[in-house]
Amino acid sequence: MTWLAIVIALLLDQLRPVPQARATSALAACGRWLERRLDAGETRQGVIAWMLLVAMPGLLTLFVQAALAYWWPPLFLLLAIATLWLTMGFRQFSHHFTTIETALQAGDLPRARAALVRWRGGEGEALTPDTLTRLSIEQALRDSHHQVFAPLFGFVLLGPAGALIYRLSMVGAETWGGTLPNGEPRPFGLFARRAYALIDWLPARLTAATFAVVGDFEDAVYCWRTQATNWPEANEGIVLAAGAGALGVRLGGGVTEELTAGSRPELGLGDDAEPALLRSAVGLLWRALLTVMLVLTLLALAGWVG
Repeated sequence: MTWLAIVIALLLDQLRPVPQARATSALAACGRWLERRLDAGETRQGVIAWMLLVAMPGLLTLFVQAALAYWWPPLFLLLAIATLWLTMGFRQFSHHFTTIETALQAGDLPRARAALVRWRGGEGEALTPDTLTRLSIEQALRDSHHQVFAPLFGFVLLGPAGALIYRLSMVGAETWGGTLPNGEPRPFGLFARRAYALIDWLPARLTAATFAVVGDFEDAVYCWRTQATNWPEANEGIVLAAGAGALGVRLGGGVTEELTAGSRPELGLGDDAEPALLRSAVGLLWRALLTVMLVLTLLALAGWVG
């Protein structure tokens, strides 16, 4: 039933994708509402807010899915499909990537810059084609993990509750993260960031391992082991380093005077990012998804035969 729910949810995502930006904004609004009512500048208020935003919905979903799986399996299947459809979104980032690739192939640099800004934010007026390519590949690797593989792995491990807990914990970390004027982490968001790092620990490594299997395995593992720790966020560094090594491309590095190589250490080996490599990045992501589905299919067949 797990395999069937994943297949149906992926098909729904292709046919009628959920506007993830709108869903994330609604969840972030809930997080800000909790922050306005609970934040008194101490970590313990952040713990309470995290319990309300992440733990309670996750535990409730865990209880409901266990009851449905035991008494009403068809309703459990519907819950699983709905949860995956709402928490996963391959189409949510792939259309940005396709727009950038098409614009660069046509030599329409302003359109490519505008598409990247809509996708990841920030400034894009001074970006060169190679820098656009580098940032696009980084964002595609990042989004494929956050919006596809991590919720999928969470679902495989804990059912619908796993996918939901991952998505809610990510929203909490993003909404309550940030720093104080002196550069210190905000006390209210400290627990949310640590909890998300813990929840993302295994999914990040599974995503990185999948990239290694479907790409250049030796370079992916080498970059994972030697470069990932240099990235500011440990789990993200593992995903990006393994993805860069699997593709045989250099990522990270300076972008503008404000965003220098000091805050973005180099990741990967081999060629500098060029627009022609965008197609290779798309191929890597599709191979990764198909490989995960193949493994899940074999496990499902083994369960049915057994």
